[in-house]
Amino acid sequence: MPNPHRITVAFDATTTGLLEKISKEAELSQSEIMRRAIKFYDENKEITDPNTKRKVRLYLEMLSKGEHIILDVDHWLLFLSLAETCENNEKFWSQHRQIAKLHSEQLGTKVRTAEDILMRLETCNFFRLAKNSEKDFTLVLGSDLPKKFIKMFLEEYFSAMGIKAEIKENLAKLRVTVQR
Repeated sequence: MPNPHRITVAFDATTTGLLEKISKEAELSQSEIMRRAIKFYDENKEITDPNTKRKVRLYLEMLSKGEHIILDVDHWLLFLSLAETCENNEKFWSQHRQIAKLHSEQLGTKVRTAEDILMRLETCNFFRLAKNSEKDFTLVLGSDLPKKFIKMFLEEYFSAMGIKAEIKENLAKLRVTVQR
């Protein structure tokens, strides 16, 4: 390595402590930790956007616990079309409603508002969320197939959470208006 450039940086006590801790844990010099941190920031600066940061945290939370999967959109639509046309599809829809209720119990401490659940489902790529106002949202689905699935999920979830909302259908969109 050519002659390094010396830079003086002032840290508060908390940051100094973190640098010392990370340096000891990684068994690397503080200079190497700082070099790696700056390179990491440069390679990942897009995650400093608040919306991207929120999505990345949700992805980590959902995927790290093994309760969610990444599924190709074509497979997702195939499963929905099979569920809709199968002989015993009422059982599927009944179980889907039950899962929505269970999700409201499971996520009750993390997801407290209609907007929270809509943002969480957007992160799952079920739709693209457009916030029209504080209580009015448009869910752009990209296909008509998931409309029934998402609408039914939201109706059950909102009901279990005590959230009153009106859900209107358009061609490949749902319009959610929260009433209280």
